[in-house]
Amino acid sequence: MKTMNPVVHFEMPAQDRKRMADFYSKVFGWQAQLLGEEMGNYVTVTTTETGKDGRPTAPGSINGGFYPLTQSTQGQYPSIVIAVGDIRESMQKVASEGGKIIGEPTDIPGIGKYVSFIDTEGNRCSLLQPIMA
Repeated sequence: MKTMNPVVHFEMPAQDRKRMADFYSKVFGWQAQLLGEEMGNYVTVTTTETGKDGRPTAPGSINGGFYPLTQSTQGQYPSIVIAVGDIRESMQKVASEGGKIIGEPTDIPGIGKYVSFIDTEGNRCSLLQPIMA
């Protein structure tokens, strides 16, 4: 089998990096590091444990970052899916921290329950409660 190029990072814009960091920390337990001007005010987020090399230790897991939203941003936001253990509980957390749930969860046959939301920065993301085998 040919080696694939896996997803290893994600990036999204943030209008208010402190608000964004608080949102993802409180809803999903991610750890944010707000970098300074010398690093373009970038914010790194750790979504999973990493090894000494800084890479995720769990296969298939990724970490990411947020960059400052500027006037030149074209508004084309990435769409990411976040796996959760309890979709209803996560929906409640999203809403209580200022996000907006889009519709009701739908069943994806053989995959799990899925619903989209808009975060505090206007990014569309999704929640997935995978079917446990």
